[in-house]
Amino acid sequence: MRRWATAAAAVAVFLGSWTLLHQLWYAHAGEIVDTPGYETHADAIVAGRVPYRDFPVEYPPGALLPMLAPELTASRGDFGAYDHAFERWMAAAGVLMVLVVALVASPLRVLLVAVSPLLLGNLMLSRFDLWAAALTVGALVALLLERERTSAVVLGAAIATKLFPAVLAPVALVWIWRRRGRRAALAWAGIVVAVCAAVFLPFAAVAPGGLGHSFGVQLHRPLQLESLGAQILIALHNDAGTTLHVFSTVSQNLSGPGTHLAAVLSSIAQLVALLAAWALYARGPQTRERLVRYAAASVLAFVAFDKVLSPQYMVWLIPLVPLVRSRAAQGLFVAALVLTQIEFPGRYWSLANSFDPAVAGVVLARDLVLVALFALLLVEPGRERVE
Repeated sequence: MRRWATAAAAVAVFLGSWTLLHQLWYAHAGEIVDTPGYETHADAIVAGRVPYRDFPVEYPPGALLPMLAPELTASRGDFGAYDHAFERWMAAAGVLMVLVVALVASPLRVLLVAVSPLLLGNLMLSRFDLWAAALTVGALVALLLERERTSAVVLGAAIATKLFPAVLAPVALVWIWRRRGRRAALAWAGIVVAVCAAVFLPFAAVAPGGLGHSFGVQLHRPLQLESLGAQILIALHNDAGTTLHVFSTVSQNLSGPGTHLAAVLSSIAQLVALLAAWALYARGPQTRERLVRYAAASVLAFVAFDKVLSPQYMVWLIPLVPLVRSRAAQGLFVAALVLTQIEFPGRYWSLANSFDPAVAGVVLARDLVLVALFALLLVEPGRERVE
């Protein structure tokens, strides 16, 4: 009963935070939004055009669902109807995320998730990352509750939506293998693959080139402006006057001396961090505490060391880090969210257009906080537990 009361209160806090975010100080702030692109894709689908074949899509096929749902439920003829419908769908995804976390976390941890809209800011209103985050934490919590098949189905759906949840698969496989045996682990993996195949294969059949292009766009992205590697180069630029330029693809990116090397080193660091997290997890006991800690660490490694660190990536961490029972981890995470909000969207163009040292300092501090948080998650105090 207490758990349901906590969940209801957390949902109320989340919706209050969401409303406050929309109605008060962010309502008229300069926004950098993704919803026009989503609406363009949704309009094309409703008109009968086939994604990947008739028009390019940079996201996996599962992402089409959160793009299309607002189109089908928006009030016809109203200006901004799609945007408003999209916000309602993302608010619902946020509620789902809060409810899932409330199944296993203490009230204070759930509260941190519930107030996240105010900590991170208005980018949550116009990206579908909340849906991906809800699916990801749903897969993790299903494992905690010993619902392996449900976990596999939900993780497959999450991967088909945003790809990054795939970094949880090695952790989940070790968890099931060590607790239930090899056969159960392979069956779990088979379900994940089957769900992904059910989403990807129809588009691979009708538009293999277009689907392949969407993977290529993501895999071959250059060094993005807010990534750790880019911020180190910008700090050198502001201090020593090195030559750097910004160019646009699907994001704002750096070009100039050292940028290609920084992108390569970022990818290597990301892979090493992931392998380290998976190896450390596999070497230890299979406890609930370690499962949530290393699941969060895996996603954090993907985010912190990637050559692309878009602000919405922070949404992926919102339901995961609070599951870890560590005040230091929560403090670092809150700092990372607030630093992201300070920079984006209000000061983003000062960074992109002139490498403003103050804004660059904020972003570099955020990136270093994420690295520190990753390192902290690899430390395992014995007293910590999941409530």
